[in-house]
Amino acid sequence: MTDIASDKRWYSLRVISGKERKIKERIELEISRSGWGDYVTEVLVPSEKVYKIRNGKKVILERNILPGYILIEALPAKFSGEIIAAISSVPNVIHFLGKNNPIPMQPSEANRMLGKVDESEDSSEELIEPFIVGETVKIIDGPFSDFVGDVQDVNEDKKKLTVIVKIFGRGTEVELAFIQVEKIT
Repeated sequence: MTDIASDKRWYSLRVISGKERKIKERIELEISRSGWGDYVTEVLVPSEKVYKIRNGKKVILERNILPGYILIEALPAKFSGEIIAAISSVPNVIHFLGKNNPIPMQPSEANRMLGKVDESEDSSEELIEPFIVGETVKIIDGPFSDFVGDVQDVNEDKKKLTVIVKIFGRGTEVELAFIQVEKIT
């Protein structure tokens, strides 16, 4: 007897960009309504967690890794005409890679995509708009609140900045967390 889990393959579905989550919900509803849960095992919008600082607060967002695509895991033997037609007829779905005869992704390609998704699940978030050395920032928290300074060093790992602030006419180094400063636009 063969292992069913290893028989599953990933398929790429082209959709209208920006509507991936809504389409995913509609496809999942169609699969459960039609009783195809054993054949189509997962519907995935490839995304990663990132954060942005908005009004001095850390806001976590999910950013699509592949805008305009949804990945679908299914059993190739059972993934046939009726299921393909039903998924393709969901509003805002363009087509499968391979149109009416979907072409499964190569296992290495699927693992690379899924690895990127899995990494973002357990890794910490990354800043969407990174700080740049020489950039002017405003301190919004701590004893130097409302001071303006220039970024001298950025430590991505510790999520800290070294900022030069003018105090009494002299430049002073201050180490601050990313969330203690905001960019001046």
